[in-house]
Parts: sequence; C-alpha cells; structure tokens
Amino acid sequence: MEFNNDLPIYQQIMNMIKYDIVSGKIPSGQKLLSTRDLAIKLKVNPNTIQRVYKELETEAVCQSKRGLGTFVTEDDEVILMMKETLVDDMVKTFIEGMTKLNYSRENIIDKINCQFEKGDQQDVNIN
Repeated sequence: MEFNNDLPIYQQIMNMIKYDIVSGKIPSGQKLLSTRDLAIKLKVNPNTIQRVYKELETEAVCQSKRGLGTFVTEDDEVILMMKETLVDDMVKTFIEGMTKLNYSRENIIDKINCQFEKGDQQDVNIN
C-alpha cells in the first residue's frame, strides 16, 4: 500500500479496512489479521496497527476478544452507517473538487449523467 503524505498513515489504514468491510471484502464477524501480521503486510510499525484497531473498536467497527483476536462487528446497522458516511465523504470531496474547477451544480450533474451513458455504451457495470 502506498501512503498519502496528506493524511496520517493510521487513518489511511482505517479507511482501507472500512472500505473492505462495507464492500464485503471483509465480511461481518470475520477475524482481522493480527496486529503483527498486518504491520508486516503493510510495512508499518505494529503500534500503528494497534492504534488502528483501537480506533476501529472505539467506533464499534470491530471488537477484540481477549486471546482470540480482533473481529469485524456483526451489527449490520453499524456497517450500513459506516457505508453511508463513506459515501457522503466521497460525494462531498467530489463536489468540492468540481466546484474548485468552476463547475456549476448543473454541469456536475451533466458530467455524471455523461459518465453513466458512456458506461452504458461500453457495457460497464456502474453500481
């Protein structure tokens, strides 16, 4: 994983895990990699992963079970709320970027519709 210098590494890792959960790549109830194993995989300090897991637990995204590891929540409501928050953040970032390029609301909507049409013509699945 390549990290962005504009955001703390632990937050980037948290976001990666959240995306994997809401997309279903990591299913609810699944055990996450150990702190050590994830740190090795991502080439970061284990303390960084420990902070990630602590923050995710504070947000009720996961829970640690003493002696067993850290597990993704099985609460579908928590996962749905997390997904909505991620989507809202993505849309907000997109709109802010387009606004900086002097696109009006109508121009933005036209661009989105154009991309959907291009996707339909190319048989691309846009969820």
